[in-house]
Amino acid sequence: MADIIDLIYADHDWLRRQFFRLDDARTSPELAAIWGQLSDRLDAHAEAEETVFYPALLKHGGHDDPGNPEGDPEDETEDAITDHNSIRDAVRRSRGLAPGSEEWFEAVFEARKENGEHLDEEEREAMPDFIKSASLELRHELGMRWLQFYAEHDTTKGIDNTDKDADAYIEEHG
Repeated sequence: MADIIDLIYADHDWLRRQFFRLDDARTSPELAAIWGQLSDRLDAHAEAEETVFYPALLKHGGHDDPGNPEGDPEDETEDAITDHNSIRDAVRRSRGLAPGSEEWFEAVFEARKENGEHLDEEEREAMPDFIKSASLELRHELGMRWLQFYAEHDTTKGIDNTDKDADAYIEEHG
């Protein structure tokens, strides 16, 4: 089964590992190579979640789950969009800077910090809520859509890396 939850976790793992690889880089060309792929994937990952996962969370999330009184799909989606915007802002800022420069490291660190907080929160709140409320069939259907998204976006061509208005997003997809 192509489970959307497994696929998102796999992406999260890949993102974390690439940030670790930045720690091992010793030269500007090494930093640029690792960050080039990682920053592109950060944009693609945010767009994949906003295209596939969060619309489904808004429709099928555990609105009234007594086991998780804080699990509100609209709040979780708003948090995710806001987090994605912060990550995108830091990534965009880094792209105009020389890899290895102090300013570049500051932008990359900001992206890393925002991304780490986002992944942790998503794995602690949105994903468990979705697991509790979504059928295996829906999770498989979304997993297939996730795979199709990445097949259609094997580069960043066509990826919308602009900030989104969380309220407008929820209105459109909720």
